[in-house]
Amino acid sequence: MKNLKILKRLMRYIGPYRLTFWAAIVATVISVFANALWPVIMGLAVTEIGSNLAQHVAINFQYISKVIAMILSFAILYQVSMFLGSFLMTRAVQRAMRDLRRDIDLQINELPVRYFDSQQQGNILSRVTNDVDAITNALQQSLIQVITSILGIVMAVIMMVAINIWMALLSLIMIPASLLISQKIIQKSQPYFQGQQNTLGELNGFVQENYGGFSILKLYGQEDRAYTEFETITDRLTDFGFKAAFVSGLMMPLVGLTTNLTYAGMATLGGYYVLHGVITVGNLQAFIQYIWQINQPISQITQLSGVMQSAAAATKRVFEILDEPVETTEHETAELPANPQGQVVFKNVSFSYDAQKPLIKHLSFTANPGDKIAIVGPTGAGKTTMINLLMRFYDVDSGAIEIDGVNTQQIAKQKVRSLFGMVLQDAWLYHTTITENIRFGKLAATEYEVVDAAKTANVDHFIHTLPNGYQMAIDEEASNVSLGQKQLLTIARAVIADPKILILDEATSSVDTRLEGLLQKAMEKVMQGRTSFVIAHRLSTIRDANLILVMDHGQIVEQGTHESLLAAEGVYANLYNSQFADSQK
Repeated sequence: MKNLKILKRLMRYIGPYRLTFWAAIVATVISVFANALWPVIMGLAVTEIGSNLAQHVAINFQYISKVIAMILSFAILYQVSMFLGSFLMTRAVQRAMRDLRRDIDLQINELPVRYFDSQQQGNILSRVTNDVDAITNALQQSLIQVITSILGIVMAVIMMVAINIWMALLSLIMIPASLLISQKIIQKSQPYFQGQQNTLGELNGFVQENYGGFSILKLYGQEDRAYTEFETITDRLTDFGFKAAFVSGLMMPLVGLTTNLTYAGMATLGGYYVLHGVITVGNLQAFIQYIWQINQPISQITQLSGVMQSAAAATKRVFEILDEPVETTEHETAELPANPQGQVVFKNVSFSYDAQKPLIKHLSFTANPGDKIAIVGPTGAGKTTMINLLMRFYDVDSGAIEIDGVNTQQIAKQKVRSLFGMVLQDAWLYHTTITENIRFGKLAATEYEVVDAAKTANVDHFIHTLPNGYQMAIDEEASNVSLGQKQLLTIARAVIADPKILILDEATSSVDTRLEGLLQKAMEKVMQGRTSFVIAHRLSTIRDANLILVMDHGQIVEQGTHESLLAAEGVYANLYNSQFADSQK
């Protein structure tokens, strides 16, 4: 029942292409009809030849020639209609699957960050690629065959009844017997197919993670551990795959056994009827062929059982993504001022990733337009969490964050995020030219704006030293530029976006002193006239901040300017003096 609901939901994607779909069905019906008439027509020739031989007269070649012409005509009709049915079905399915992929992409873009933080990226990728491919293959290759098989069985049954109703009724025992066998085997094998798809997603996630950090894996000599984990997952995949294939593979021989028993019984009964003149020898020959015409579709369905069960499991996984609750917008009706200034106010904000483990409690502070706000503290203090709340990657549990006096929870997330530019510790570039990577901050930017942003970010000179300059392509791992150069390019991307509020998250923590100086100068240019939030471990880079927030366990334990915090001789002073002492060693 559950699989039937999933199939009905999946078939909704065929809806917009129903004309093509039903044209494919009509062509398939014609092909099945032509195939169903073939044994009867052949039986006419057999009966005529048998009658001529029994009466010791010359073979009626004129009649036989007409029968042969009919056979050829129906054969051509069968082949042409089968081709049209397959072509039209493929067209409808491919377009429907394009719509499914579009809906998945739209859904992924609407899902909250929390979902991606809780899911393995490789598993999500597997749902979007492997699972959709499994559905496409099943619909494209199997749907037309299943329809052909069902129609073929119906037509064969009709023709068998027309020949002899008692023989037909006895023969039809094999259909419910075959269906019962198939149902029992599907019930046994479906959990294995579901496990196979889930484990395949787990394997994709494992491979992506380990190949993404392959150099680290090699550095720490963790190849054996990675191999052991990989072996464990593949062993589990092999186990599910074997059990799924073995159990579903029992279907064909068991169904074939019922067909052979039926064939033997009908051959015996049919021979008796021929001897007693109940049916002609041609009709017996046609009847026996119809038994095989029923067996062949049943065999096809059983052969496709594995593909269809894999598709059912894949469809369930795909719809799990489509059914995930998306970010709501019903209360996001407020508008920002026409000319945002960039004032940010945290009012008694509390937040936790896990309700049992509160992280930020009753956090309050104000950042005025153009202020540089520095956030410092040990790892896990809540610095990045504060930025996640500011960007509305997560929403506060209580309290409010206001920008220019408007509660951000009442503003559409996209509008909130359009105010921000970000430069992260892990610089992200994608596989295209340097120009397009900078232009990512403003897709409509001109070449002049791209170059101007690069100059502001102190990266223009470096770009001119590269082969092809601004048109040089960044490779897939962005390994053909250094980490510091990546950071400069991401600063240029932030510049071109011209944000009202800038976030710099550990932007200089992984570069050498010379590049740190370049980055610092670039960031100073970018921060001019903008409200800036700077997360920094190197306290020497934030001495000119208007406000320094010292965080620990989600709380602001100290706040003030560099000078006032040093004079207080508290947590910040200890952190600063320890770094200064380290630099003197």
